Amino acid sequence: MYRDPPTVVSAQHTNIGWCLTFVYNKLPGFSAAIVIMSQEELWKQTKIIGIIGLGDMGMMYARRFTEAGWKVIGCDREENYAKLKEEIKDFQIVPNGHYVSRISDYIIYSVEAEHIDKIVAMYGPSTKLNAIVGGQTSCKYQEIRSFERHLPSDVEIISVHSLHGPKVNTTGQPLVIIQHRSSDESLQFVNLLMSCLKSKLVYLTCEEHDKITADTQAVTHAAFLSMGVAWHASNQYPWEVPKWIGGIENAKINISLRIYSNKWHVYAGLAITNPSAHAQILRYATSCSDLFTLMIQGKDKELRKRIYTAKQKVFGHLGEKHQLLLDDNILQQFSLSKEPPEGKQPNSHLSLLAIVDSWSMLNIVPYDHMICSTPVFRTFLGVTEYLFCTPNLLDEALDCAITNTEFRHDDLEFIIAARNWSQIVSNGDFSGYKREFEKTQEFFKPMLPEANRLGNEMAKKILERAQ
Repeated sequence: MYRDPPTVVSAQHTNIGWCLTFVYNKLPGFSAAIVIMSQEELWKQTKIIGIIGLGDMGMMYARRFTEAGWKVIGCDREENYAKLKEEIKDFQIVPNGHYVSRISDYIIYSVEAEHIDKIVAMYGPSTKLNAIVGGQTSCKYQEIRSFERHLPSDVEIISVHSLHGPKVNTTGQPLVIIQHRSSDESLQFVNLLMSCLKSKLVYLTCEEHDKITADTQAVTHAAFLSMGVAWHASNQYPWEVPKWIGGIENAKINISLRIYSNKWHVYAGLAITNPSAHAQILRYATSCSDLFTLMIQGKDKELRKRIYTAKQKVFGHLGEKHQLLLDDNILQQFSLSKEPPEGKQPNSHLSLLAIVDSWSMLNIVPYDHMICSTPVFRTFLGVTEYLFCTPNLLDEALDCAITNTEFRHDDLEFIIAARNWSQIVSNGDFSGYKREFEKTQEFFKPMLPEANRLGNEMAKKILERAQ
């Protein structure tokens, strides 16, 4: 018996997530059928996911959604259209965001924070009636303002932010969802779409997101960007210098090079466009200078009092049963050096002392934000916690800070770098940020792939402990 293709007549969402799809033909003698379909299957048949911006994160989202069975359409800069059209066969590539916006039910702007307003202004008016729009920038203040300014009033806004880089396994990593302007059913749809990433969903407002990302990321990035610049200024590959080999130094090197293995705009957008980040990066640079001044003046009592006050504010709540995120075994595993460490080297660890001092001054308790922490932040917190909470280690660092001059030159280069990054951020200087970042990135280029591999392995170990 001949049958027409099935026709969806009615599809209603229910609390249990199932719907009935009635398939029929009106002519006498033709059979009818009832097909039970899950809400996810129905949405996969009827919804189109649009990605504007196919950089590393946009491409990762597009591929993961496609692999999960969603219909995806994407675009990048128009000059990249022909190349992407030739290379990508698993989802649809179109010339620009107008083609994406006019047919997609959920549109994700995966573009640099610096350009988000210009791009939303360009493609926002083409947005499909009653569609949902979101973005992936690390600063939601500017992103949400751009959506409100340029999108039609019928468009819903649900933004997202995966708190990790594109090369990190998404399973178990935090994924922030911001329901800024939408129905609960639309939120359920976005939740279902994002479930294929197997991330840990965190629901925040725009303001909460930006405050937390500033608290957990802005100063972290500033510290390790400054380390990279200082090593570059001294013309040192730290894994080749005995005083940088082993223990805490392994983690410092891995985090710094892990940051430099990514693209500059990821960090510039968070630092420059997030108002909460400016004061924090300035505070960090100031803490570096203040502590170094106490060191070179030999003011041992003042230095110890300040550092131990900061330790109490940041780590004082930890109980005796608290398990450190890092230990000696983990720290020794992940080294870029091919040579074994020649015993523990004394170090002032100015970069880590300054981060705890700045957290103390800003009344930040980093453990409050673990649910939204990035792999880099968890590693950084683990290293800092290890220094401050391992018996005798903090006193050794403070003794070195006052009496050992071997690291003075390195500490000075570090302070100069920290102040320079603070100045770049305060001035909103994207071009200066890019220039400084890429110059240092080029210096470390030969070791970036290996550092990223080791960094991923270390981050995985720490995530297991942080659960």
